[in-house]
Amino acid sequence: MSLSVLSVASELFPLIKTGGLADVAGALPGALAAQGIATRSLIPGYPRVLRALEAAEPVLDLGPLFGGPARLLAATAAGLDLLVLDAPHLFDRDGGPYAGLDGQDWPDNPQRFAALAQVAARLGQGALPGFLPDVIHAHDWQAGLVPAYVHYWEGRKPGTIFTVHNLAFQGQCDASLLAELSLPPQAYSIHGVEYYGAIGFLKAGLKLADRITTVSPTYAAEIRTREGGMGLDGLLRDRAGALSGILNGIDTDVWDPANDPALPAPYTAETLHAREASRRALRARLGLHEGREAPLLGIVSRLSWQKGMDAVLEALPALLGHGMQLAVLGAGDRGLEEGFERAAAAHQGRVGLHLGYNEGLAHLIQGGCDALLVPSRFEPCGLTQLCALRYGALPVVARVGGLADTVIDANEMALAAGVGTGIQFSHASRDALEAALARLAALWQDRPAWEKVQRNGMATDVSWARPARHYAALYRAVAPGRVPRV
Repeated sequence: MSLSVLSVASELFPLIKTGGLADVAGALPGALAAQGIATRSLIPGYPRVLRALEAAEPVLDLGPLFGGPARLLAATAAGLDLLVLDAPHLFDRDGGPYAGLDGQDWPDNPQRFAALAQVAARLGQGALPGFLPDVIHAHDWQAGLVPAYVHYWEGRKPGTIFTVHNLAFQGQCDASLLAELSLPPQAYSIHGVEYYGAIGFLKAGLKLADRITTVSPTYAAEIRTREGGMGLDGLLRDRAGALSGILNGIDTDVWDPANDPALPAPYTAETLHAREASRRALRARLGLHEGREAPLLGIVSRLSWQKGMDAVLEALPALLGHGMQLAVLGAGDRGLEEGFERAAAAHQGRVGLHLGYNEGLAHLIQGGCDALLVPSRFEPCGLTQLCALRYGALPVVARVGGLADTVIDANEMALAAGVGTGIQFSHASRDALEAALARLAALWQDRPAWEKVQRNGMATDVSWARPARHYAALYRAVAPGRVPRV
């Protein structure tokens, strides 16, 4: 059965990206095509998006939308079939998708992303001639009102899937905006969009979508606990029958060490010696000394407490004590940025730092580091460890969320069985990370075992093929004529 799906996301790689949501929204449509699913992606018309369009045709006049005219553009870019919400008064501004150049959230974010959700719901009702999606797949809080509009508005009701990429970002606004956001009075209740006296975009999606997914089985379990539920655990336990954990994949054409233009030399699991060119290039790029007596570690991450970056700084003396080096790419909390700046200045040649994000450097770190640190305190799925597996860098990860689901700990029994793909440790603390670094140093001394773990990781299927099959099954379950809502 062929299905038509409208994917709704606030960012989409390679057009606009702040995190893993963009990677997922950009890669999943291609994988779904093999499952007989035709996907069109609705995204905001940020300046960067409009500049990237290969061809754009106005297809729908949306009239006034939150204070200004809006229209829908049909376009293609990077092989994606796009519908772009062109509303300059909402999206044509300097800064990022969610915040200005000063780092402060745009004050009209509720209206901006309600507009995106309203257009999605109108498309679900057939507003665009020739396009009638069977299912709307809404991603994260920015699209959280999509299920609410489908639920409360009169008209056709396509199936709805809501994916949580990170429960920590919930999208709340003042309850006085209910009418302005075109939500009826009955929507403001515990059974609707009300959340602790406010309107909750994420809560609306969780409550009113036909099915909920999150991006790993372990995270789906964690968010149903008081410790991991961030105030939504009761709702998620109540809707446990509608909740699925589906691991993310990565685009294995974009992330392919055998054909990566960001690397100085290609390599495969059979030519691991060719990684040395990337290692040398990475050291040169970040000013690190040459040497092979200990592993070169990499970090590609937001520099935040959630990502455990404070634990890395606390464990840095132990890391250096093992003779290891550290290459860091990221940005985030200013206090942590300053901590890594001090570390790089104090340990020149041993700690290299690039503040910000650079896609080419991210690829070079994956190809050039020996191991990748991912010490998150919670991690819905994580993509960087999947890239590390693909590139033969041993992921060293905290045992949480998708990190626990994707990395097989190379403990003694796993090594004996030949199945380990990285190193897990219990939680993001100095002591736990130091113990993991000691294990890594010991494994480094056993070169055949190290290379076996590398090859195991590179043989792991980190593509979208398996996740796409799971999503296709969910779409078919909620399409019109579907089974009753759970």
